Amino acid sequence: MKLASIVGARPNFMKLAPLARVLASRPDVEHFVVHTGQHYDASMSDDFFRDLAIPEPRYHLAVGSGSHAAQTAAVMQRLEPVLIDERPDVVIVYGDVNSTAAAALTAAKLGLRVAHVEAGLRSGDRSMPEEINRLVTDAIADLLLAPSPDAVANLRAEGHPDHRIHFVGNIMIDVLVDTLARPRPAGASPRPSTPYLVATLHRPANVDDPARLAEIMTALDQLSAETPVVFPVHPRTRQRLAARATRSRVQLVDPLGYPDMAALVAGARGVITDSGGLQEETTYLGVPCLTVRPNTERPITCTLGTNRLVPAEQRAIVAQTREALRARPAAAPVIERWDGHTADRIASLLCDGVAPH
Repeated sequence: MKLASIVGARPNFMKLAPLARVLASRPDVEHFVVHTGQHYDASMSDDFFRDLAIPEPRYHLAVGSGSHAAQTAAVMQRLEPVLIDERPDVVIVYGDVNSTAAAALTAAKLGLRVAHVEAGLRSGDRSMPEEINRLVTDAIADLLLAPSPDAVANLRAEGHPDHRIHFVGNIMIDVLVDTLARPRPAGASPRPSTPYLVATLHRPANVDDPARLAEIMTALDQLSAETPVVFPVHPRTRQRLAARATRSRVQLVDPLGYPDMAALVAGARGVITDSGGLQEETTYLGVPCLTVRPNTERPITCTLGTNRLVPAEQRAIVAQTREALRARPAAAPVIERWDGHTADRIASLLCDGVAPH
């Protein structure tokens, strides 16, 4: 059996890693990786392949940056001849970035089967490009690999037939569990020795609006007077912060490799973010999470986990963070099939036709 994984951005790489390891252990499977090059900065791409031991891509499309339309079109144009030559039995796409939707469209138009890892997540907000990518990908995928019960419910409500929907669990937890179980190598970035908070920001709605960014950074600066705030800065965000030219007590650091970031989050008192994956990881770890967004495609992290949504307003962020730290649960919540074995279930489904029960 020949399987092709199409990835292009940091969240994709993390979801690919555990599945690539499982597929590599199957002698009857040929699995290859296509890197679209949507994320091409070394700290957002090359470092992740190294840190997560992801196999070297067979193809690198080098699409780079651009508008959503230009990026999507470039992926489709450059991926099509690869899929025509290789003719994989299944094309696996991950998450909700432009590369995901573009690869699914290209494969479907060529008559190839598509499997979507992380199917069924919905924010209900079509102003988010990621939401459009999710809807498009799920509409044409043959195998909808859902991470949580609410994702299954979303897919059924949209009319997807049950034979396409498979509740496999959350593959992000696989890579988190594996990473935290490994000894930290010599030279790994040290964690602060005193209690600290972690912050990350990258969504255009937060970092491209000077007023919103100022509200968030002022809140982080205020919180850092009580508890140090460590902020690994996304390249996009660093450009916006440089334009502000204001002093802050927040500790800005370069982007971290996944093992260092996972260790940093696991040891934190709390996390302030607009990331999707961190909402899930903090829930699994029992770390309070403040998501600076009006909605989330991962509502289970709010209903069953440690996540809460907060507006991009200084007072709200400070007050909600203080409350979340006071209300931190004594033990991490348990969510069905967030257990570190999702990649095994996906491999069994793809290779053996054995659906998870």
